[in-house]
Amino acid sequence: MSLYEILGTLETGFIFGLVALGAYLTFRILDFPDLTVEGSFPLGAAVAATLIVNAGWNPWLATGAAGLVGFSAGYMTALLNVRFKILHILAGILMAISLYSINLRIMSGPNKPLLGVETVFSSFEWIGVVGYVINPIFLGIIVLLFKILLDLFLSTGWGISMRAAGSNPEMAQANGVDVGKMKLYGVGIANALTAFAGALFAQIFGAADAYMGIGVIIVGLASVIVGTSILPSRTIWMATLACLIGAVLYRLSVALALNADFLGLQASDVQLVTAVLVAIALIGQQQGASLLNIFKSEKNK
Repeated sequence: MSLYEILGTLETGFIFGLVALGAYLTFRILDFPDLTVEGSFPLGAAVAATLIVNAGWNPWLATGAAGLVGFSAGYMTALLNVRFKILHILAGILMAISLYSINLRIMSGPNKPLLGVETVFSSFEWIGVVGYVINPIFLGIIVLLFKILLDLFLSTGWGISMRAAGSNPEMAQANGVDVGKMKLYGVGIANALTAFAGALFAQIFGAADAYMGIGVIIVGLASVIVGTSILPSRTIWMATLACLIGAVLYRLSVALALNADFLGLQASDVQLVTAVLVAIALIGQQQGASLLNIFKSEKNK
């Protein structure tokens, strides 16, 4: 791999680190399998690109607006589940399908180029080649900031209530926690992170596309699984760190696999590589847990 490929992989890994944080919040904290991200990722890209190109918004404001719109999408998914009792997986599928049409409406077509306009990365363009090195550092700082904010939030009263609602909803409800409200805001925050990531992704790669959300949920889950398999922890701040590490390692693994000439893989094989990596991580996690149980049993004897 060349230096440019490594830097590009790091950029993508950091961006999908936000998706991994969202997946961790829904799947691990709330126990809410959310498929809305397949639509909220391109939604964030579509909103940011349209506001920048058509309305002339400041790219930072446009990216923030994309996150707010993503929150609304996640909130609506949870509302379908909480208020109307639609199965969470089906609610996410319904929202993702509807967001596909909404994204086409927002962009007035299947894509929206961002060529020749100011983005959040425009400040580094005048530096030239050095800007390629600064971009991943800049993204890493942004993702780390969101990680810290999420850690702090999950340590507040609201965050603890949200964790209780996902861990044991009956007990949480008995102790006065509004489980439905926790789902509404938790799924909303997760999709806000995903939409924000989509907005950054569109700006760094120069276009928003209605199809860019395909497989995003797999990437998020793969990042969480790989990260927590390598760095298992019961503390929130270590778990979120593991998600970010997993996102970067996942992208590096995919890039290395696609660049390994002896494997004969092509860019179109990225979904196959993803499936294999996730399967290996899951198998390794199960085998590791089995070995740990055997070790504990022998030690107790």
